Amino acid sequence: MKTSPRTLMLTLALGSGLVLAGCAGNPPTEQLASANAVMKSAEAAGGPEFAPADMKSAQDKMSQAQLLIQDQQYDQARRLIEQAEADARVAERRALASKAQRGVEDAQQGVQQIREEGSRTPIIVQ
Repeated sequence: MKTSPRTLMLTLALGSGLVLAGCAGNPPTEQLASANAVMKSAEAAGGPEFAPADMKSAQDKMSQAQLLIQDQQYDQARRLIEQAEADARVAERRALASKAQRGVEDAQQGVQQIREEGSRTPIIVQ
C-alpha cells in the first residue's frame, strides 16, 4: 500500500493538531498561586465577616477551577481563577471599607460622648 506525499502531510498535520489540542496548554499554576494569595489577603482583611457572599463566590470558583485543572480544561480554569481573584479583591475592599466605616462611627460616638460630658453642669465642691 503506497501513500501519496499529500496524504502523508495531511495525516501528520491532523495528528499534530490533535496532539496540540489534547495538551491545550499548560496548567495555570502562576494564576492559581496569585489567586490564592489574594484569597488569603481577603480572609486576613475580614472578607468572611464583612463580605461573606463575595468570599463564598471566590471559594466556589476556585474549587471549580481546581476540578477543571484536574480534567485538563485549562482555559476554562483560567477564566474561573480570574473571576475568583476578582471576587476576592472585591471582598477584601468591602471588608476594609466596612472596618473604616466602623472606625468612623466609633470616633463619632466618642466625640458625642465628649460633647455630652462637656455640656453637663460642673459640680463645684467647697
